[in-house]
Amino acid sequence: MSKVCVRSIGVSLDGFSAGPDQDLAHPLGVGGEALFQWFFATRTFCAMHGKPGGVAAGADEAFAQRGFEKMGAWIIGRNMFGPVRGPWPDESWRGWWGEEPPYHVPVFVLTHHARLPLKMQGGTTFHFVTDGIESALSQAQDAAAGKDVRIGGGASTIRQYLAAGLVDEMHLAVSPVFLGRGENLLAGMDLPTMGFKVSEHVATEACTHVVLKK
Repeated sequence: MSKVCVRSIGVSLDGFSAGPDQDLAHPLGVGGEALFQWFFATRTFCAMHGKPGGVAAGADEAFAQRGFEKMGAWIIGRNMFGPVRGPWPDESWRGWWGEEPPYHVPVFVLTHHARLPLKMQGGTTFHFVTDGIESALSQAQDAAAGKDVRIGGGASTIRQYLAAGLVDEMHLAVSPVFLGRGENLLAGMDLPTMGFKVSEHVATEACTHVVLKK
């Protein structure tokens, strides 16, 4: 059965999943790259960016691979698509990832400002959704055709779907770092009341992987 999943989300010890002050030079916010060192070292990440190498074994690589299995569509927030704020000044911004993003499936971008679909190389098309999270999920599920839908982030987008009770499963990668400030992922979220239980936890040198399921 198709699921709505959060996968491979880095979280600091003080609960942040991105640093503050995102801009063109800091796509993950200032200091946010520390949350994804476990991922950057994997073969999966290197292959996504057309680079050789990367660690081909171990739990970090296994969880990186799992993050892309059976994914039929993604949902991301406007900030995850890029640093542009407010109305689109033009359509020159085409994402952080170059002409062939790593998704290879339809991606639905939550925004308050309409924009025509953006077709990229490799099977990714960005669809810009202006009528809310439920509409984005409905469109993503239709596009996924029975496969899973991944809520890619950022923190605000994940929190909206959690609060609406629409997430079935989460994989958090808790890194041994403090950010101090940024985008907090779970503050005020009563996960037990939402029905989540820890189904798996695996520690590596870089992070602790925690899987939560309903």
